[in-house]
Amino acid sequence: MSDVSARDQGRDKARDNARDNAMSMAAMSSERIEPDDNVWTRRLVLFLRIMAVVSIMKGLYHWAQVTGFIGGEEEAFENQSMAWQTATVYFAVIELVAAVGLWLATPWGAVVWLTTVVSMAVIELMFPGIYGGSLTVVGFEAVMLAAYLALAWMAARERPP
Repeated sequence: MSDVSARDQGRDKARDNARDNAMSMAAMSSERIEPDDNVWTRRLVLFLRIMAVVSIMKGLYHWAQVTGFIGGEEEAFENQSMAWQTATVYFAVIELVAAVGLWLATPWGAVVWLTTVVSMAVIELMFPGIYGGSLTVVGFEAVMLAAYLALAWMAARERPP
């Protein structure tokens, strides 16, 4: 019995030494191997952060309209229609909330941002009297929505089920 256990201990010790040597050599290697498994997730987070900055700028623009920092006397907030005032206050609040959620890359941030994108497109297309019905704004919102969906899909594909 002692011969068998001594042989097993010797084999285990040789295996441990081989593993330790391999780990030492890997640690001393000048070439660092890092898996690039989450490249699409990193791109999605970068996109969300860029959209957060854009949302901050849009939200501050709407607040500047509300407070009168931009525009002349004829463009003052109180001289606008009730529909314009309502939409402007709505976007002044929701854009900044979306910006916080996007910067933190939270699921609710993306949902709030998607709500702002769809809301702006609907107002521009269905109610052109409020902001003027700019197809450029709708096109920009559509491109940003498509970019988000593509990045989210690619990020979801790189995670194993």
